[in-house]
Amino acid sequence: MSNVSYYTAEGLKNLRDELRQLKDIERPKASQAIAEARDKGDLSENAEYDAAKEAQGLLEMKISKLEETLANARLIDESQLDTSKVLVLSTVKIKNQVNGMEMTYTLVADGEADLASGKISVNSPIAKGLLGKSVGEVAEIQVPNGTMKFDVLEITRD
Repeated sequence: MSNVSYYTAEGLKNLRDELRQLKDIERPKASQAIAEARDKGDLSENAEYDAAKEAQGLLEMKISKLEETLANARLIDESQLDTSKVLVLSTVKIKNQVNGMEMTYTLVADGEADLASGKISVNSPIAKGLLGKSVGEVAEIQVPNGTMKFDVLEITRD
């Protein structure tokens, strides 16, 4: 079963760059480490060889997962997005109704999320609560200790 994910052009480029790095640089390093460990003698008692084989297995799993992600990735045409409501790639300014704190988040695909730069996953509870809302609406977001309410102040596209 495939999971389609939507990415910006930059996000797709980053995924492709990471895959290229793993295949072109990390994979040969792993093979070299196995060859060096093999040269050290008896493989039945060679912990270095076992560790190198395990590292190679983990690397191959990571490559496979990244290839699957890329196969199911779709590029978002930002020019076609509706700016009147919150969607993927919306930058949303919200205000907490309880403490008056204002926050600005950009809703992005899981692989592009980076809270430090204000990018949250479209699958996060906050993003799910904001999706489809328009300026002036109230987003009620379920959190572990209850429900929080946020006023949607502004919606933009970068």
